[in-house]
Parts: sequence; structure tokens; C-alpha cells
Amino acid sequence: MNIADELLNGSRLAMSRAITAVENEYDNAVDIMQQLYAHTGNAHVIGITGPPGSGKSTLTDKLAKAYRLQGKTVGIIAVDPTSPFSGGAILGDRIRMNDLTLDQGVFIRSMGTRGSLGGLSRKTAETVKIMDAAGMDVILVETVGVGQSEVDIIKTADTVIVVLVPGLGDDIQAIKAGILEIGDVFVINKADHDGVDRLNTELEMMLELNQQKVDWRPPIKRVIANRGEGINELVDSITEQIAHSRQSGQFVNRRTQRTKSELLAMLDEQIGRHVRKKLSDEGQIDQLVASVESRDKNPYAVVNDIMASVLR
Repeated sequence: MNIADELLNGSRLAMSRAITAVENEYDNAVDIMQQLYAHTGNAHVIGITGPPGSGKSTLTDKLAKAYRLQGKTVGIIAVDPTSPFSGGAILGDRIRMNDLTLDQGVFIRSMGTRGSLGGLSRKTAETVKIMDAAGMDVILVETVGVGQSEVDIIKTADTVIVVLVPGLGDDIQAIKAGILEIGDVFVINKADHDGVDRLNTELEMMLELNQQKVDWRPPIKRVIANRGEGINELVDSITEQIAHSRQSGQFVNRRTQRTKSELLAMLDEQIGRHVRKKLSDEGQIDQLVASVESRDKNPYAVVNDIMASVLR
């Protein structure tokens, strides 16, 4: 029995091996994903994002426990930043959820970003599919601490939770640009700290100006995650959001866009890999770099020549 069959028969070890194969791009990775794809599309994927120190890991832990009380199985993907020097990652988020590891209804996987800039690992989408095929009812994807541009979670999740905390100085800085638009539910964590009312008011004002969410007004929920306060109310809001998303057609639209983005990303990766291999095999790359460095050619003309050669 191969890895995909074992996974579909409920093997947690096979799920772990499948994710490892995909992460490390083993030879059998594509075969595994092809076998599993027909069994995906059933899980509710929830993205949890926000600035560093906002308590995303603690909130993820409490949400997982709340869904377990409902009898749902939960997959957790915790993405940690990868060192640009050593290539390693501390993967500390998993340590904070240590008491969940004994629960057979929970599967936790830590991933390093490996240089990806969108707040997720490049292999996060495949890992979601693997957990989905394995029968996880809810998949929680916790991103690295984001600033203003790391919004890849919208391409992966059905529901995006943006976590903020009062007292980070310029509070609203954390939700400028794309971060504001991606939030389906906003959470003010550490709601027992000073400045919570001010942050709540600023959020309300920003949401009032946001024309992107005309059919769904993202609720603002106050929680104290480390004490478990406000978690049940947050789960209720997530349930309302996904029900509204399905009813309005936004759910289908978002998943269609996700499929389109995945196809284009896979094409980019495959074409890029093919071109790099061709240049390497033919020993052209150093010669081309030298011609650009000497200003005999410009990089735009070189790329056009390469593409013309490959397409021919």
C-alpha cells in the first residue's frame, strides 16, 4: 500500500510522510498529490494572521480546543520564519501548543517559510490539501508575524482572522494596505490591556472606509486568549461568516480564485525550473551573466532571447 492509500485509510504517519515528501520535493510528491486531489475540498480552512506578539499561537491553540469540543478533527499548520543565513527555523509555535499533541483528533505541522515572503511557506497549500484529504474537518493556518504586504493567506483560507493587540504604538499600522482588506473577522487579543477601546474605535473607522467588504461587515471580537475568554463567541462569528460566504457565493468565488492562483503558480514554478535546467545543462548561464555585467547585453533582451529559444 502506498503513502496516499495509507493516508486515506487514516494513517497519521502517512500524513506526516506525505507532507515531508511535498516539503522536500521528493520524487513521489507529485504522485501523492495527484492521488489525493479528488479527496480534497471538504475542510474549512481558517487563516490566522497578525503582527508579531499578538498571540496568534495561543489563539490557534484555544480555537483548536473549541472545535474539538464540537467533535471536529483539527489540522494545524504553524508557519515560522526561516533564517536567511542558516536556512533553519525555530518552529516555536508548535512548542506553545504542546498539550494538543496528545489529542488524536489534532494533527500539528510546523513549517519554515524557506524564503517565501507572503507570510506562508510555498508548500502550505499542498499541506492543507493533504490534511483535507486525511479527513480533517477544520484546518487552522497560522502565518508568520505579518506587516503590511504578507497577505498570501487570502489565497489559502476560507476565513481569514486578523489578530491585533492594543498598545503596539501605532496600533492601526498593523492593518494598513492589504491586511485590512483580507480580514473576515478581526480579533483584539489581550483585551484586558489598556488601549483596547481606542483600537476598537480605530478599527471600526477603518472598516467604515473599506469598500471591499460591501456584503459582509467583518465583526470585531475581543478575546483574552490565554484565559480562554471570548473564544466561543469568536467561533460563533466564524460560523456566521462561512455561512454568509456560502450563501452569497463568495465561498465559491474565493475557491475558484485559489485554484486559478495555484495553477498559475505551478506553471511559473515548472517553467522556471525547466528554463534553469536547460541553461545549466547547456552551460549558458555564466556566459549570459558575463554579457550583462559587461553591458554588451541588457537583462531584458537576454530574458526575451531565452524565452524565444525555450518556446521555439
